Amino acid sequence: MSDLVNQFAETIRAAADAKRPLCIRGGGSKSFYGNPPSGEDLDVTGYSGIINYEPTELVITARAGTPLTEIESTMRDQHQMLGFEPPHFGGDATLGGCIAAGLSGPRRPYAGSVRDFVLGLRMLDGRGTDLTFGGQVMKNVAGYDVSRLVTGSLGTLGVILEISLKALPLPPAELTLSCELSRSEAITQMNTWAGQPLPITGTCHVQKRLFVRLAGAEPAVRVAAKKIGGETVENAAEFWRNVRDQQDVFFTGLRPTWRISLPSTAPELDLTGPQLVEWGGALRWLKSDDDAATVRKAARKADGHATLFRRGNPDIVAFHPLPEGLMRLHRRVKQAMDPAGILNPGRMYPDL
Repeated sequence: MSDLVNQFAETIRAAADAKRPLCIRGGGSKSFYGNPPSGEDLDVTGYSGIINYEPTELVITARAGTPLTEIESTMRDQHQMLGFEPPHFGGDATLGGCIAAGLSGPRRPYAGSVRDFVLGLRMLDGRGTDLTFGGQVMKNVAGYDVSRLVTGSLGTLGVILEISLKALPLPPAELTLSCELSRSEAITQMNTWAGQPLPITGTCHVQKRLFVRLAGAEPAVRVAAKKIGGETVENAAEFWRNVRDQQDVFFTGLRPTWRISLPSTAPELDLTGPQLVEWGGALRWLKSDDDAATVRKAARKADGHATLFRRGNPDIVAFHPLPEGLMRLHRRVKQAMDPAGILNPGRMYPDL
């Protein structure tokens, strides 16, 4: 595998010298996310395989090209899981793409985001330099936390090679309940539950029904289910997988899909089109033909921000515009990690 890393590094150095953009690719399952990619493909799927897995230490280290299905299957055999419940968006999803995108599934507000589970990583920067940050232990405070900075940067700061992640035990019992509620009633109910000691690991309101997933010790799940009430969902695993990977019928159709992050208590947004609410009310998915300015104005008014997740118009910038001060910091980080500006240029913001 060292020969492959050397090959990646040589490709990066040659591209930097020629000022030739590179498009870092894994399985391609998230190529729709962010601004359209550009440049010559740098395929990292060949750098694959689990390097080390210590179930007793709750730590797994794998190469970036390793399929997520392989990671999850190996962990499931040890009754463990990736706590942030990463979306796949397709069977070719890789661990590197998962970290680069920084996306988390329904369990995120209850277990933590992908960034919270990253212990360390190895990467190549825009000079082709082989760098290692963090480690394989929970308590690691030496130096800057570059591992988590790279998480969610969509390959604009470096080519991820290896990642160490914290694992979580699989819950011994799990149950999903549902009931009929309006969206505003569901948002109120989700926030009420958030203030109570309930073993909730997922909430979703779609098509006038509120779904809640409970997980943990069987007695705790049983008591919580009795308190919450509602109907038992028989195909719960499939339902949450469809929400996670956007296979639910809500996500079908040609209208653009907006991902709107808000305070969980924010009221309904005055926008046209159907909505799906997750994360206890803090994540609102919107299918709408409203223009970007209208959607982002409504999100900003509610103290949130809006990302064009699946685009209709390729000319619209995917991510919510940043204040100039914060954008300056982004430019400085990009300059430090990728001085020639060749790694996934424009994928997050047009001038980065």
